[in-house]
Amino acid sequence: MTSEAEPLTLVLVGPMAAGKTSVGRRVARRLRVAFIDTDKRIVAEHGPIPEIFAAHGEEHFRALERAAVAAALEEGGVISLGGGAVTDAGTRELLRAHPVVFLTVSPESVAGRIRGGGRPLLAGEVDPVERWKAIFAERRDWYDEVASTTFDTSRLPMQRIAEDIVTWRREHR
Repeated sequence: MTSEAEPLTLVLVGPMAAGKTSVGRRVARRLRVAFIDTDKRIVAEHGPIPEIFAAHGEEHFRALERAAVAAALEEGGVISLGGGAVTDAGTRELLRAHPVVFLTVSPESVAGRIRGGGRPLLAGEVDPVERWKAIFAERRDWYDEVASTTFDTSRLPMQRIAEDIVTWRREHR
């Protein structure tokens, strides 16, 4: 029996509320590999993301995020990145050697997903969906830059999307 020289790795990127965590867990189960959510790792090591932003700023957070992404890529598995991870050039460079799935979602579908707190970039006076659209527009080219393929999570059940991603990953080893 031969083993791969490197662990199976698949990275999920996309805007807030695209389903990266939900889909990622399902994909990892189907591929029988670990699931790593880099935002959750950052929170475990450094505290809540809104507090990191407030105390140290976005640049500091992105440096923590880049380190978390690098560590996750070393481990392998299905890795879900925070929505803004692609804004960092160093993080984008880390992704170049790996299969990256861009999960996209329509503004109409995202409206019901972004209720509640915990998303510092959506906080403030502006309507959260309008703010989400602006952030997505700012980041869209970076998602496209790092993506090996794109899946839309707007209308299909997350389980179906996960199955399609597993099929794609098995065909692109």
